[in-house]
Amino acid sequence: MRLRNKPWALEYINEHTDVIIPNPEDYQGKWHEVFGNNNPVHIEVGTGKGQFVLGMAKQNPDINYIGIELFDSVIVCALERIVEAEKPANLRLLKVNGAKLQEYFTKGDVARVYLNFSDPWPKTRHAKRRLTHEGFLKLYESVLIDNGEIHFKTDNRGLFEYSLVSMNQYGMRLNYVSLDLHAEMPEDNIMTEYEEKFSAKGQPIYRLESQFLNK
Repeated sequence: MRLRNKPWALEYINEHTDVIIPNPEDYQGKWHEVFGNNNPVHIEVGTGKGQFVLGMAKQNPDINYIGIELFDSVIVCALERIVEAEKPANLRLLKVNGAKLQEYFTKGDVARVYLNFSDPWPKTRHAKRRLTHEGFLKLYESVLIDNGEIHFKTDNRGLFEYSLVSMNQYGMRLNYVSLDLHAEMPEDNIMTEYEEKFSAKGQPIYRLESQFLNK
């Protein structure tokens, strides 16, 4: 997701290095030092404006959350939201490429990966760019704990069906599948900005929880 350029974004980001970690590669295998505890770490790849990851951090104080977003103009929106929420101690942001997770995390650093409303890349030739492609699943597995989980939400039925097949073929276990999340509306569901937008239009929200199995 790209937003209009914000010339002030980089300066604001540099003023809040307590939230956006400036050298995340230094903490590979040592994220407990950042949070000051050994609580599990959940990451959101493509955190956007941060509504979801902030909501999760406030809802679950015993879990550490890291939102990952590449673009200054996007992550600064999440940063502003976090600053306004008085910077929850269990929440950090990384301004990095989610395709390079292995540079920042090692095996067992992460307990769960969230993927919310990722770009569907609908053209067949772009399949490898989908965040639920086999290549990305292998990447997530390399930083997750044994039996770690992926939680995925989208409004795109094609991407959802692709993801179900991709995860099944990878040998993952599907623990939960919903073709209309808001018809069930779990009490603990935290909505993203896109989720609010699409559900308001009556579009179904698809969700799954999948788990890697020890091989």
